[in-house]
Amino acid sequence: MEDFIPLVAILSVFGTITAIAFGPAYLKSREKREMQATVRHAIDKGQQLPPELIDAMTKDVASKLPSRTRDLRRGVIWLAVGVGIAAFGFLSDLGWDHHEMDNIGNGLLGVAAIPATIGLAFIVLSFFNSNKE
Repeated sequence: MEDFIPLVAILSVFGTITAIAFGPAYLKSREKREMQATVRHAIDKGQQLPPELIDAMTKDVASKLPSRTRDLRRGVIWLAVGVGIAAFGFLSDLGWDHHEMDNIGNGLLGVAAIPATIGLAFIVLSFFNSNKE
């Protein structure tokens, strides 16, 4: 019985993370399938679709198109993540004993370059994107 407890703990932690990550996506896809089945059934019976329904179905697609403000917002967020990781790496070099953790800050500064570069790329894309919201 004591060997069973760590297994349940590990499975519950990773199961919770998986449910949080994939649960909403599954529910949204199920909702879309049900909506498509309803629309298909109405079309098969020869009913006209109201324009409000068509607008509601295409609104989600239109909201995912890239736009200038969305690219700028993503760029600022990614850049802030990179700056935060870099600041953590810089501050970790200042305050901790260097005998235990040699060059952890330098590694974090290298890791911080990835989200910072992604952020800068989104910011540059926002200037070239012609779509405005």
